[in-house]
Order: sequence, then structure tokens, then C-alpha cells
Amino acid sequence: IIMSEKQPSNWQKAIDGEWHGCPSLFEHDGTWVGTNKVSRASEFKDGRTTYWMDTRFDAAGPLMDRFEIGSRMEFGVVDSDQDRIYTGPDFVGSGRPFGLLVDSNYYSPGWNVNLRTVNHVVPEMGLQVYSSQLFEADTLVGVFNGLYVVTHDHDSNPETQQKVSDFLDKEKLDGKKPFNLPVKHQGVFTGEFEVYDENQQLIGHNKVTVTHRPINLLHSEQTIEIEGVINRKWTAMRTRNGNSHQFHGPDMYGNGKSYGRYLYSIRHSFGEAYKMWSRETVVDADHTMVCVWQFMESQKEKYTTFGVLRFEPGENVLAATYVD
Repeated sequence: IIMSEKQPSNWQKAIDGEWHGCPSLFEHDGTWVGTNKVSRASEFKDGRTTYWMDTRFDAAGPLMDRFEIGSRMEFGVVDSDQDRIYTGPDFVGSGRPFGLLVDSNYYSPGWNVNLRTVNHVVPEMGLQVYSSQLFEADTLVGVFNGLYVVTHDHDSNPETQQKVSDFLDKEKLDGKKPFNLPVKHQGVFTGEFEVYDENQQLIGHNKVTVTHRPINLLHSEQTIEIEGVINRKWTAMRTRNGNSHQFHGPDMYGNGKSYGRYLYSIRHSFGEAYKMWSRETVVDADHTMVCVWQFMESQKEKYTTFGVLRFEPGENVLAATYVD
């Protein structure tokens, strides 16, 4: 194939344009230490894909020295819908696209971190929900996460520039908000998730219903019901202590850690070789959650699912109490 005859992948088309965000930077324990103003684009030209990224960190502590390396990032990408391979010098590794989501694992020599990056484009919200967990081997050393918006005329349109500026100001404030489920109101989260198999093929949709009932300010009971490609139902008690979360069964056991608005969890289904890795992001004041749920069977990837859960509040079950 002559280079100029190559076509961009579906993911490459989905992320066309310049993306703007101000992800927050967290220490490994969840402490918020600052932000990183980012403009980035993945550009296909003459049969080649180049990814560039301009960053400006504004953070406190040693992570500032580590990540503000003082140069624009620009690296090659071998683009395909099976694997996007990053060919350096800034990032070396690959990403797996699933429709409007890419799950990447790659290494940054300049930062000396191995990244697990999950990028999820949500067209109905005009957002890309981004996060990177930063590792040295298996040891977590920090987290970046935040929302992005896309533009196609940022250089030339003052109105677009103002919209992006307002969005970034809001992100700087919202990025440090802690992940909280409805603390006092019971209710139901509902949504539809796309379902991809281990070969990255869309095989259908799941209807997801999460029934939520607070027990006290730090405990709640949740029942997850999934219907469609996957047909499952789990009930578990959840606890939260600061940004540490636990799931106490009877159907699912596990734990999670939240970094600002993002909660990363692993939950094991009782009595079988089945577990769920999740990234859940609260994106507004109504507890709307953008979720990525990956299911593993026999320690192997089985399904990658993602979608938006919207909360319908019910009764305030922790209303004021009195002694007469």
C-alpha cells in the first residue's frame, strides 16, 4: 500500500480535532496537588499519524518536578482499530480501541511512569472522559484525570477560545471534588452500556440498573442488575472512609480508591472466577456517572462495557432525627 492510500482508523476519526482539558494531578494516596492544562491532537497526514501534546503543570510537591519536563510532546502512532502502537520518543506502548473508548498501556521515559490510560468519548455530553493511572511496575505513584472538550477552530475563533477558557476554569474547580454517591437519598441509577467482546467487537447492549439505598452517612446497599448481553444481579454493602471504598458482599467483594471525581474499583463475584474492574466518574451535581466496567473470567478479559448512568432520586432516608 502506498502511504497516502492509508485510511485513518475509526478511533482516529472519532478523536478528530483539538482537545482541551485541565486534568487534576493526585498523589498515590489521593491527595490533590494541582492541575495540568493540556491541548492535544492526534493528526493523520500523508498516511502517518502524529500525536502532539502541549502541557502546563501547576502543581505542588515532587510530582511537579517529575512531570513538567519543559517540552512539547510529539510522537508517532501506528494507527489501527486493533492496536494503536505508540512509537516514541515520548510514549512507547499501545492502546486498544473499543468503539468510542480506548484502553491504553504505555511507558513514558521522560516521566518514568507506566500509564494505564482510559479515554472515553461521550458525544451526547460533548466530552471525553480521561484518566491515567501512573505506575512504576505495579506500584501506583500518581493519577491524572479530568474531562476534555474538542474544537476545530480554536486558533481562529474568539468565541471558541472563550468557551474553552470557561470550561477549563470550571475544571480547575471541579477536579478536586471528592467522589460521593448520593449520601442521604435512596434512588435508582439507570443507563444503557455498549458491550464489546475480547476481540473488540460490539456484540450488543446492556440495560444497567443500580438500586441505591444509604444506610448511614458512610454505608449504603446497592444492587446492580444487568440485562442484555450479560444477565447478572449482585447486591453488596458499600462503605467509604475518606477516599477508600469497600464492597462487603454478599454477592460482590472488593475495594476501590477515589481520586477526585473518579473511583477505580475491583470487585470479585462470590463463588466464581469472575471479577469486575471499573472506572466511574461523577460528571455533574446530579450524580450522573460515566462508567467503564470491564469483566474478567478466569483472569482473562471477557467483556468491556461502558455508558452513562443517570440518577433518579427517591426518598431522603437520612432526614434529620429528633428526641422529643
